[in-house]
Order: sequence, then C-alpha cells, then structure tokens
Amino acid sequence: MTNDEEIIKGWFNGRLPEEWFGGRHEIVLDREEITILGTLPEPEFAQDASEAERAATMEGLVARFREETRQRRIEIAREAEHRFRRKVSWGVVAGGETVMFTTLSVPVMTRLRQPERRVLDTLVAAGVARSRSDALAWCVRLVGQRTDTWLADLRDALHHVDRVRAAGPDLTD
Repeated sequence: MTNDEEIIKGWFNGRLPEEWFGGRHEIVLDREEITILGTLPEPEFAQDASEAERAATMEGLVARFREETRQRRIEIAREAEHRFRRKVSWGVVAGGETVMFTTLSVPVMTRLRQPERRVLDTLVAAGVARSRSDALAWCVRLVGQRTDTWLADLRDALHHVDRVRAAGPDLTD
C-alpha cells in the first residue's frame, strides 16, 4: 500500500461513523475515485421467512440506510474530494449483495485493431451491448469476473513492489 493509500484509508477510518457499518467497510482506490463499501448488519429473520420476505427486508434495509445517511455521506464526500482531489462513491453489502449508490464513470481511450473492433461490433449486433463503448465495458467486467484470483494475485504483487520500492534507497539526492 502506498503512503497516499494509507493516508486516505486512515482518514476515512477515522471519519466514518462507527454505527454505520460496525467497523466493517472496505475502501477501494484508483486514480480518479475513492469507493466506500460498507457491510450492513444482517437483520434477524423468523425461521419460516420466505426468500421473497428476506429479499424485501434487505431491500428496505438498504433504502433506509441510504436515506438516513445521505446528508452525512455528502458532507464526508465533499471533505474528502477537496482534500484528496478524487471523487467519492458509496455502496453497501447487504445479504451478500452489493448495492452501489453512486459511482464514477470515466472515459478511457484506446486504439483497437480490426479483430478487436469486430468483437465489439458482434456484441453490439447481438444486442449484448448498445455501443462499442458498452461492449468494451462488458468485456472488462467479464474478464474481471473470470479472473478474480489472478487479478488479486497481481494486485498483491504490485503492493509488494510498492513496499520494496519505498524501502529502497532515496535516489533524489
């Protein structure tokens, strides 16, 4: 973890109200965005509660949390955006499902050769995506889902490289 990441995570750990997530939250960072993903406590269900009742209860729990915390989340996000110069997004995990309240959509430029463009065009023609841009986002999500372990290993390796680099000699003199 870089020093900036440690500072951002530490700031949010100190700033987030403990009663929101009972200390169970994740902070995900990239160059443009800080995502706060908190886990809501599971409610008590009767043994005979149906799946529909459980799902509706979780949906209500998420809606209540979103409304009751809106003003505080906005205040915290404004502070963080000013301080860290990144947008802040919010979401919760409830009943094993992730629900995002806000997210940042960032344009990414790329150059593709004809075989790659044909893949995107096929997805558009098949109705999987509305545009090449949507098709590319769909492909990225699919790769992310299918290679979770590999991507996690790669991120761990990058964190290790950051730690080794930080521990190395200072060459700025």
